[in-house]
Amino acid sequence: MKLRYGLAVIVLDLVMSLGARWLAPHDPMSGALPLRLHPPVFHAAGVGPLLLGTDDLGRDVLSRLIAGAHVSLLVGLFGALLALSIGVPLGLIAGLGAGRVRGLVLRVTDIFLPIPFLLLAVAVVAALGPGLVNLFLALGLTRWPRFTRVAYASSLEIKDRPFVEASVAAGATGRRLLWRHIFPNISSAILVVGTLEFSNMILFESALSFLGLGVQPPEPSWGNMVAEGQDYIATAWWMITFPGLAILMTVTGVNLIGDWLRDHFDPRSRSL
Repeated sequence: MKLRYGLAVIVLDLVMSLGARWLAPHDPMSGALPLRLHPPVFHAAGVGPLLLGTDDLGRDVLSRLIAGAHVSLLVGLFGALLALSIGVPLGLIAGLGAGRVRGLVLRVTDIFLPIPFLLLAVAVVAALGPGLVNLFLALGLTRWPRFTRVAYASSLEIKDRPFVEASVAAGATGRRLLWRHIFPNISSAILVVGTLEFSNMILFESALSFLGLGVQPPEPSWGNMVAEGQDYIATAWWMITFPGLAILMTVTGVNLIGDWLRDHFDPRSRSL
């Protein structure tokens, strides 16, 4: 059930993201002021062609919702990949390296871990400036410590197993140990963390866009759509409700996939 719901949500988001140009019924960045704040079609005063109503500038909420899926998935994917590409090599270096190298990596990781993420991300975005590219750079450069810790703990546990010690005794090189034994055995843990971090990236992108530090208007993002609708929550509830539901459903779907992957790769979880 977890996997089915999660995959259904992700497939829907991918379809909206890749097919936004053809699926969006109207231009998401242009509106008509005479149609501003029209309610959804199922509302008593709804307008027929506008399924989810319009915002304060007369732009179609459904079209902006579809276009915003592209931004959220893109930032989530590239942010998670950047954090993974930084954190995993550092974790492997700490797990397989000598004492001084391990100590240096772990101390740097410990410095970053206690810092509140949003505070660190806001500082990075303030230094780089708002924008789509700077947004996933900020997310990737501030979320790598979790990957480092997982890769470090997993590699430390794997390298003491008998089959690795046997390979070392047989004269296996460090590169062969890494790619033949260490990395394949820690990849499942990294995949689970990567999936959960992907959902976190979507949530954090929405938070930063809500604060005005992410994707800049008029380009649609679920986060800045929520920010635009907060002043109209009493009179035009659909402006904030539908993008909020999109964030909730997507993050829940990805987390359910992550939970399924954890249960699949860890038999002990299935027995609990």
